[in-house]
Amino acid sequence: MRTVIVLLTLTLLPATATAARGQDVKIPANVERLAVKAVESVNVTVDGALLQLAGKFLSSTDPDQKQIKTLLGNLKGIYVRSFKFENEGEYSEADVESVRSQLRGQEWARIVNVTSKKGGDNVDVAYKMDKGKIAGLVVIAAEPKELTFVNIVGPIDLDQLSSLGGQFGIPKVDLKGPQK
Repeated sequence: MRTVIVLLTLTLLPATATAARGQDVKIPANVERLAVKAVESVNVTVDGALLQLAGKFLSSTDPDQKQIKTLLGNLKGIYVRSFKFENEGEYSEADVESVRSQLRGQEWARIVNVTSKKGGDNVDVAYKMDKGKIAGLVVIAAEPKELTFVNIVGPIDLDQLSSLGGQFGIPKVDLKGPQK
């Protein structure tokens, strides 16, 4: 289900863009403490300096690697926090709300909201704009026994991302949006 939602998000972004600016989303301390309760946790923190370093290992002459290098070089950070729990109820709605509340306001636009009362799978996807370009993307996926936050900070060039489709495990998706 998450793959479908992420693909849908990437497809809809160009068609739904609105101008917005604001602060970057921060993962609060109450979310970080969930790792102690989780049977499995993932903490990915790749800041701008590490992204720049990774770019140095990519070729500037190979067209595919050059595109990835440019894409990574423009980002300020990629942050992922994911927790799997033994039992339901080991995280609270307040934990989710501590991140979700940062996405309210003029600087962020929510483009996907999936709520399932039966299955308990809930997904929010929001983005912010800066000077007519996407400047950040946040995904919140909450399931009864799993909670994931993804925060991509920095300019995201969808045309560049689209051109990588079908390579490096990235699905081929048409990101051009509706034709006028």
